[in-house]
Amino acid sequence: MAKKSMIEREKKRQKFVAKYKEKRYDFKQQIKKAEFLEEKLKIYAKLQKLPRNSSAVRLHNRCLITGRPKGYYRDFGLSRHVLREFGHNCLLPGLTKSSW
Repeated sequence: MAKKSMIEREKKRQKFVAKYKEKRYDFKQQIKKAEFLEEKLKIYAKLQKLPRNSSAVRLHNRCLITGRPKGYYRDFGLSRHVLREFGHNCLLPGLTKSSW
């Protein structure tokens, strides 16, 4: 189980990303349209003044159950430990444990 503070920090980042998504997109479009370097630098400065955690790059995928950041499966939204446990208990439809 991940620390509660790390899980809450990730939730906070998700809120920031959602809040500033439009602003970031507008600034990036303005940078593409700008013809002169001076204009681009001014817009870059505005973009850099936005909160650091509002960038989508800073988000990290976490398991929905445990909050584990590593061993994450996108298809299920779970870490490998929970995925295996759910698979053994037949809680995930279509997932079969292979044996040979």
